[in-house]
Amino acid sequence: MKLVREMNDAIRHRGPDDEDIYVDENVSLGHVRLAIIDLSPKGHQPMRYEKDGREIWIVYNGEVYNFMELRKELEERGYTFNSNTDTEVILAAYLEWGFDCIKKFNGMWAFAIYDKGKNLLFLSRDRFGIKPLYYYYDGQNIIFSSEIKAILEHNIERKPNDSVIFDFLYYNLLDHTEDTFFEGIKRLMPGHSAVFDLTTRKLKTFKYYELREQVKLKTVITENPAVFRDIFKKAVQRRLIADVPVGSCLSGGLDSSSIVCMMREINKNLEIKTFSLVFPGFKLDESKYQESVVRECNVKRYTTTFTVGDILRDIDDLVYSQEEPFFTLSIYGQYRVMKLAKEHGMKVLLDGQGSDEILGGYHHFFEYYFAELFRSFRWIKLISEIIAYYKTYKSWSPISNMIFYLSPKFVKRLLWKRRFPYLADDFVERYKDRGSKEPQWGAKSLKEALILAETYYSLPHLLRFEDKNSMRWSIESRVPFCDHELVEYVLSLPAEAKIDKGITKKILREALRGILPEDIRTRTSKIGFATPDEDILRTEVGYTFAKSIIESNSF
Repeated sequence: MKLVREMNDAIRHRGPDDEDIYVDENVSLGHVRLAIIDLSPKGHQPMRYEKDGREIWIVYNGEVYNFMELRKELEERGYTFNSNTDTEVILAAYLEWGFDCIKKFNGMWAFAIYDKGKNLLFLSRDRFGIKPLYYYYDGQNIIFSSEIKAILEHNIERKPNDSVIFDFLYYNLLDHTEDTFFEGIKRLMPGHSAVFDLTTRKLKTFKYYELREQVKLKTVITENPAVFRDIFKKAVQRRLIADVPVGSCLSGGLDSSSIVCMMREINKNLEIKTFSLVFPGFKLDESKYQESVVRECNVKRYTTTFTVGDILRDIDDLVYSQEEPFFTLSIYGQYRVMKLAKEHGMKVLLDGQGSDEILGGYHHFFEYYFAELFRSFRWIKLISEIIAYYKTYKSWSPISNMIFYLSPKFVKRLLWKRRFPYLADDFVERYKDRGSKEPQWGAKSLKEALILAETYYSLPHLLRFEDKNSMRWSIESRVPFCDHELVEYVLSLPAEAKIDKGITKKILREALRGILPEDIRTRTSKIGFATPDEDILRTEVGYTFAKSIIESNSF
């Protein structure tokens, strides 16, 4: 019991409103609660449910947005409810549909259900891994939590996983595998569930959702902006379900602006608070676009920024919050935005994560699109797209990268290796056979590249950053562009619905005509959630800090 309380203490930031534990001869379940739906004590966890002599318990983090529709269906099947929570609906759904209950959920979740009658634990994580679930299994016992730090409350050896470190340093990959940077500690992968048999002590994981298969089932010949707008509106509307105020992040880019504008479209009278990162005087400052949304939608805007001094003050807490490495200071920028929202009393924020991966928002997707046009002998279209790209961005860079993707695999490997002269040859040699960690090199079409971005090399780590930064400040972050119905629809569309005539996110731009401010709807500059890393760190203070680490004995 003491260890469970210590695990709760380690992640109290994720749920400061309530806590409890449940212990019997088989399991110890701990929970800290961030109250979002049904703020009463009836939402208390671990939560128990019993029907026809079957007793089950749950610990759960997330939101199932269609819980009211499922509740009605379950009531028609004889189930009763004591609360207005989605948690209780998950329990009843499990009793009714077993392990397949998750296929009926629209939302984000990480949960463990203890089925006392069957003497098992059922663990599950949502389709795209918006909510985290880590575990340590030694062949006899399983320890699990929303964060690694809680697992480390147990007497587990802290040992780095060199193969994951290699993938990070060599392939720029994060959160792409079940292995973490801590050897022995794994993550339950997105779209996966697991069953731990408390009698045999065996753990079995299985995949319940395959995006590629869902997209195959829904291939759409032509895009329809009105259909996109309707699906997107529903995705945002679902994520406004809460018994606390819901705000939004606002970078000024196409994605977060679309969310804020759709929030206003859904409810003309809703008080909307937005939270933004600004860098006055820097080229990548997006204040003017943020202000455009504020004027158009009549929202309250709160802003924050940071200096190198702020970074040095918060770096330990940021690393502790994220638990595993990250690439840029944009992660710190997000940390600051979530902190700002906390200071203004927010518990729920919407954010634009996931749009780039399904709508081809990153510029490297042009290279995949160009390569697809080349392979399919659509060379006139290819030439017109290259010219359109150059006219918009004054760059020929996608051509050289297209050639890279069209090259044989051994050529790609040789060219790639030259980019990492700082890695020791013996380290590279030791892990040279981890070639399966480069599937994005083999994508034959834009659609394949987008699916890989959604499931493998891009979105998984962005969602980790999002969850850890938001929950550090007791904020639940909701991501409408990760609604599985929206994802499946957009990825089923032809490439030209995403990229066309040098423009990204074509269908989003067309669907939100009249809803988005025109200067945002038609903007072509792609900043993303960027921070002026070099300008900030290339100071005497930043240099001294980095030098002190590199020259330390432990390094």
